[in-house]
Amino acid sequence: MQYVKLEDLINYIGLEKVYYPEDIQSRIYTPEIIRPGLQIAGYFDWFSFERVQVMGKSETYYIKTLDEEVKKQRLDKFFSFPIPALIVANDMDIDEDMIYYAKKYKRPVLKSYEKTDKLVNVMINFLEEELAEETTIHGVCLEVFGVGVLIKGKSGVGKSETSLELINRGHRLVADDAVIIKKVDNGLKATCPELTQHLMEIRGIGILDIKHLFGVGSIRLEQYIELVIELEDWDESKEYDRIGADEEYTEILGVKIPTVVVPVKPGRNISAIVEIAAKNYRQKLLGYNPLETYNKKFHNLTRK
Repeated sequence: MQYVKLEDLINYIGLEKVYYPEDIQSRIYTPEIIRPGLQIAGYFDWFSFERVQVMGKSETYYIKTLDEEVKKQRLDKFFSFPIPALIVANDMDIDEDMIYYAKKYKRPVLKSYEKTDKLVNVMINFLEEELAEETTIHGVCLEVFGVGVLIKGKSGVGKSETSLELINRGHRLVADDAVIIKKVDNGLKATCPELTQHLMEIRGIGILDIKHLFGVGSIRLEQYIELVIELEDWDESKEYDRIGADEEYTEILGVKIPTVVVPVKPGRNISAIVEIAAKNYRQKLLGYNPLETYNKKFHNLTRK
């Protein structure tokens, strides 16, 4: 089961450790956050204790209004649950009894200077990405005319060479050879393994550092995939789509991505074809489909 270490969340957001038991390895298994107002009010049925707990001004001020004995009973019960951590936002002062019961049950208490809503949004975005479903695919990912393109194909078909030509034309590399893909917000976000970041392997030359060769403008750290280009050796016995009537898709992590199959043979400018495929995809997003225009013209001519 995937999880995020509490320490990673602390480092990402810059949280202050008010109480942090070093002998406890707190883990987060869900991106959902809870503000425990009902629990502080005494209602613990259906308490989502597995989530990170965040208190803002409302919860903090409400605790101060409680009778001393009632406050201690509720805090004792609250911290008795195995919560990953309690985070107090808005730089609010933390009640001494909260620290006492946190220490009693060894529950981390953290502090943030951010406003509660902003803090919660940042945390959810971070946790959703870290806990997202993930896979690694053999291929090359680039940004071509603002479109995230994943180039696939068997080894030796020319993926890296085509991509190098695209980078030389001003497009940007995300990952070569191994592309890490995460399902985020029903989209597919591509990144590169840290070991091969902004590197590319070209047979006969070796490993190239794209960032140093072409500058920082030639790379991207991440990119949502919108189009798949499938390169394959030209098969004389196969009938390839010539007018764009066949709509093909590649399914990755349950998400279907429009796919263009490009047959490769000597003399074909594959990098130019990839550029045109990206432009054509953008045209369709804007509502223009050249095949529909062709069909209308064809039907008009046949009626005459």
